[in-house]
Amino acid sequence: MHQNNSKIVNGVMLNAYPDSIGTKLSDTVSMLKMPEFKDAFSLFYVLPTFFNSDLDRGFSVIDYDINTDLVALKDLHDIEELNIKLKFDIVLNHLSVASPQFKDILKNGNQSKFKDFFINWNEFWEGNGIKNEDDIIVPKAAFLDKLFMRKSGLPILKVRFPDGTEHPYWNTFYQQITYSKIAVSDLQNIKDISENQCQFICKKINDAIENNHDFSTIDFEDCVSFKSEILQIVEKNRSYLGQMDVNANSPLVWEFYEETLKKVSDYGGNILRLDAFAYLHKQVGESNFFNKPGTWDYLERIKQIAQKNNLLLLPEIHAEYGLHLHDEVANEGYYIYDFFLPGLTIHTIENKTCKALLTWAKEIIAKGYKTVNMLGCHDGIPVLDLKGKEVNGQYNKGLLEDEEIDAIMTKIMDRGGRVKNLYDAAGKKVSYYQVNATFFSALGEDEQKLLLARAIQLFMPGIPQVWYLDIFAGKNNYEAADNGGSAGHKEINRTTLSLEDIANGLKTDVVKKQLELIRLRNTSKAFSGIVEINDNQADIIDIKWTNDDEVAHLIANLTTRSFSIHHTENGSITEMNF
Repeated sequence: MHQNNSKIVNGVMLNAYPDSIGTKLSDTVSMLKMPEFKDAFSLFYVLPTFFNSDLDRGFSVIDYDINTDLVALKDLHDIEELNIKLKFDIVLNHLSVASPQFKDILKNGNQSKFKDFFINWNEFWEGNGIKNEDDIIVPKAAFLDKLFMRKSGLPILKVRFPDGTEHPYWNTFYQQITYSKIAVSDLQNIKDISENQCQFICKKINDAIENNHDFSTIDFEDCVSFKSEILQIVEKNRSYLGQMDVNANSPLVWEFYEETLKKVSDYGGNILRLDAFAYLHKQVGESNFFNKPGTWDYLERIKQIAQKNNLLLLPEIHAEYGLHLHDEVANEGYYIYDFFLPGLTIHTIENKTCKALLTWAKEIIAKGYKTVNMLGCHDGIPVLDLKGKEVNGQYNKGLLEDEEIDAIMTKIMDRGGRVKNLYDAAGKKVSYYQVNATFFSALGEDEQKLLLARAIQLFMPGIPQVWYLDIFAGKNNYEAADNGGSAGHKEINRTTLSLEDIANGLKTDVVKKQLELIRLRNTSKAFSGIVEINDNQADIIDIKWTNDDEVAHLIANLTTRSFSIHHTENGSITEMNF
């Protein structure tokens, strides 16, 4: 099934979950076989519910076997027949609590073969902090203040070993603890407890579980002498979901990476996105986000494994433009995500000026960056990435000023978006991170703006990645966001489309015109040539691609939001007007 990866095509990439269309990956394949999608896509980024997972919509991986509830081997053969190459994820930094490795720890405790596969927080910080009342080491202030945090509070999940002891494990991202309700029979081994007391306790505990109340606030009345035994029984019945950080100092972790990269290659993968790789290297006294040189050492080790398996790596990293990490990664020869384009595109369209956008486009060209760009995606619209940053006492400017970024955020929030922030260990917000909305809703649900945004994306340097919902002008899904739990803000842009939705959408102009633009970008040889950018007028986007006799030329008027494309077709120049 493996395809040759000697050349990744410079075509358009679809981005979707296996069940974003219909109920299984086979429904997406059916869509791609429709005549309207002929020649539209050369690549397909299938999100990681492709694998067995249990949290964060796929990014808490149990194992990298195919999730047979959603994916069949026939789907992979059909995608290969369509001449579409595949991109997959490996989540380098963490694995699920339900992974075989962590389950072995929960079963065997300190005797587990995988005891060092994950990071025991207290062992990591031993000698570099003080234990609090919960028996968790709080790192010294100098270390704690430096940590890059993705959520409020210390990044840990306490788990219970078979001997009843509690152990905190490093957990940078999401977690969920579920308590099972107790029955009278669970309490009957407590000495001297009566039947009535058991019933009273069960009601108190189960009410607290149902209402998500802290057990320490329960008034046990005449059962207070049994409190310790009661809580031990309750804690013994808890279960976990969580993305547990792996310990890259363990040889077993690297054996796991070897096995995983071979698997995804055997599935037909060509591109491998390294999710959360910048958190992998951990060291006392560092930010534990892109530690140097440790992160580079790990990337080089992963690259060696990838090359053996004919995989091209795409490291995923969110950081302020002013930090210039994107520069460093690109200079090492890696493809990088253009996380700057979504915010720049909204700024360009809403403010009717292309100055910031074209400054970035010219930097891509001048520095020879190999990029994958996007508008919407499975996550949010990045805003942190556009900021400047102080480095070694010197302030490096961002692609936009802070007030311009704030204006983008305010506009999207006014149109129904949700915001995701970053926090310090005390739970204090330290920065905004991203805004969650469909790209169509972020643009005020204006079809002409969406078409213009798509044209801008497709004429920017890089491989364009297209979120399935954007093609169909998807609107914010508030119900899904409200019901989505801790990561609900992301569900606003993950609405599943039925095949009937697809059929109805294909009758609309905004879908047909987007597919016309996408097909041009995917098939025209001009986009494998050189690009010229004319930035003489702030309200005119003028981008021209030329490859021998093949031409594709976009001219967009930001004041009227109308645009035209002149391109070569069958030896003559054809004009498309929007």
